[in-house]
Amino acid sequence: MLHLRVIAPADLTDRVVPVLDDNPGATAIVLHRGVARSPAGDLVTADIAREAASGILDSLEALGLRECGVITLEDIDTSLSDAAERAEAEAPGEGQDAVVWEQIQDRTHEESTLSWVFLLFLSIATVIAGIGVLLDQPVLIVGAMVVGPEFGPLAGICVAVVTRRLEALRRSLRALLIGFPVAVAITLLLTLAGRASGLVHRDMLDRTRPLTNFISHPDAFSFIVAFLAAVAGILSLTASKSGALIGVLISVTTVPAAGNAAVAIAFGELGAAGGSTLQLGLNLAGIIVAGTLTLLIQRRISRHRG
Repeated sequence: MLHLRVIAPADLTDRVVPVLDDNPGATAIVLHRGVARSPAGDLVTADIAREAASGILDSLEALGLRECGVITLEDIDTSLSDAAERAEAEAPGEGQDAVVWEQIQDRTHEESTLSWVFLLFLSIATVIAGIGVLLDQPVLIVGAMVVGPEFGPLAGICVAVVTRRLEALRRSLRALLIGFPVAVAITLLLTLAGRASGLVHRDMLDRTRPLTNFISHPDAFSFIVAFLAAVAGILSLTASKSGALIGVLISVTTVPAAGNAAVAIAFGELGAAGGSTLQLGLNLAGIIVAGTLTLLIQRRISRHRG
């Protein structure tokens, strides 16, 4: 269930309430007249089934509430109510399958914005991956995958393409196209510093690395794994299943490939750097293609049910 809160001008309230009253997926509807001060108006709250959310939000936005009022939506962790159970049962479709597009757009907007925090997380993850490559430690590689924030802008690209939001697409691409070069440059400089101080040496990269050597040797499975991971990642995002998303992050080698490329460049191993760059490209392409296709299919299904 989701909790809906609407602040509406007094002259629109009598059009807002029927939107909820007439929808079987809405319950716990409460109206407070004249309590809102900024913007001034009435407060209407309700609990709504996920599968009814998009239709209700579309109707509210059609009233112009985005411009003259406020519409907020948040997840309900626990709801002990027979009325809520009836609302979920009577709403068309299944809650796990429902996609609340407005919620997804808002979530990916924050996670796909270029910021100092994003750059720090991506740089830290890439440095950890570089260390994991040098030490041939898969634990560090997995840690780098979890820390890396790159799935946010990748999901943002998929959502922007499906919803045809050019500005969101530009924002997500900007985060990736600036973030990865900055992270690689920082990792490269730190590797050069470590090499100058004697902390790292060429033998660490040249020796047989059975546990991490795959990063610089992409193959067809690189794209397949990224494709499947993206499908799972988008499904976990639209269904608000953050636990599944962690597993997705561990299965793609975007950040490890960037870290491997930086370390290889520092030691003049252009072949390994090229292989890692190809690995990175295959993963990014697989995620974007699969994520976009998944969202398109979900949109088609939701429109068919609607």
